[in-house]
Amino acid sequence: MTSPSTRPPSRPLPKTFSVKSFGCQMNAYDGARMAELLEEQGLVAVETDEADLVLLNTCHIREKAAEKVYSDIGRLTKTAQGKGRAKPMIAVAGCVAQAEGAEIPRRAPAVDLVVGPQAYHRLPDLIAEAASGKKALDTDMPAASKFDALPKRRRQGPGAFLTVQEGCDKFCTYCVVPYTRGAEISRPWGQVVDEAKALVDAGAREITLLGQNVNAWTHEGRGLHDLIEELARLPRLARIRYTTSHPNDMADGLIAAHRDIDKLMPFLHLPVQAGSDRILKAMNRSHDVASYLKLIDRVRAVRPDIAISGDFIVGFPGETDAEFEETLSAVRAIGHAQAFSFKYSPRPGTPAATMGDAVPAAVMDERLQRLQALIAEQQYAFNRATLGKTCAVLIERDGKLPGQRLGKSPWLQSVLIDGGAIGDLVDVTITQAGPNSLQGEAKVLAAA
Repeated sequence: MTSPSTRPPSRPLPKTFSVKSFGCQMNAYDGARMAELLEEQGLVAVETDEADLVLLNTCHIREKAAEKVYSDIGRLTKTAQGKGRAKPMIAVAGCVAQAEGAEIPRRAPAVDLVVGPQAYHRLPDLIAEAASGKKALDTDMPAASKFDALPKRRRQGPGAFLTVQEGCDKFCTYCVVPYTRGAEISRPWGQVVDEAKALVDAGAREITLLGQNVNAWTHEGRGLHDLIEELARLPRLARIRYTTSHPNDMADGLIAAHRDIDKLMPFLHLPVQAGSDRILKAMNRSHDVASYLKLIDRVRAVRPDIAISGDFIVGFPGETDAEFEETLSAVRAIGHAQAFSFKYSPRPGTPAATMGDAVPAAVMDERLQRLQALIAEQQYAFNRATLGKTCAVLIERDGKLPGQRLGKSPWLQSVLIDGGAIGDLVDVTITQAGPNSLQGEAKVLAAA
């Protein structure tokens, strides 16, 4: 038995909390669910610098994202000292937590709690353990669904995320997701439909279905297109989106859904990653450029106005100047409404991290600038093509100016209008188009 003189120190259980999420939409979903779980336990959400518990919900896709977490940990400690208050309980969640586990509190002793993305439903128990003076850790990936242990969804804004699939079996050589999120798992049909209904009851008018490979979702012989068709029957749900997809899982039924289901928005985020077949093979992407372009053609044949989004990595090990030029050619052939591009970042434990033949940093910088300039040009052209069009816009929040509102077009463009209420679906005529947003004149179509 531990004697009183050696018993670990205890601290009060936190009464307030703040969740800070980094990275993808799935992290945003997880962050919201953790907040709901903490609120169910009686904790109150406050600003980060005032919280008793700060939960850093982390991303491990790129090195800088991971390093930012350690920077934030140091800042939280210094801020508390500067204000003369006790250091908050610091919890690290998400993919960095899964990847680094017990190494995190060894590297940053100020961290009290580490929880992986498949274990955050255990937060109340872990917080109690940390309050007893122990370093709490749970990075298990149990087969049992964490979603069964989470509270019912509460009031939402007009747009809501809904995770339907987690994990990845593709094992792209640059990617840590199979190691931090585990194997591909699809949530059961009934569980997803019930959560979607709860989100709509709580005020959501648009739902974005999420997954590392969301179009790999399947349950009892039904695919993502069947799920979208079922959700489209919800009367008060106006819009459905999904992200992120893998080209290999773009089934015929899902392509047809873009033609047949009005509530499915004309937007497709379908990463190709590179325009060189040799690089794609080295990435273990399991598709080539020609097959990808044919897939885009098939989607555009059923939905000619669809907006295409993608992801690109420049400077993958061994990428030559000629192979980078192939990527630029592929971007020109695809024509994007938007796209995300990054310099290759070696992640420990991935095959690409041991490939050698690194592209010099200056070369990667120059390539990224050229690629982003081309993508920005395409995005601006796509925005200009909407001038004079009338489309439905869902108002999501206030704009920066008095009376101004900001919403999203069917093609996921930000649209600024005057008037209307958050949650309104409005009919907007586009009057101005900038590189990153649109402006329009609106009238209310339907209130939430």
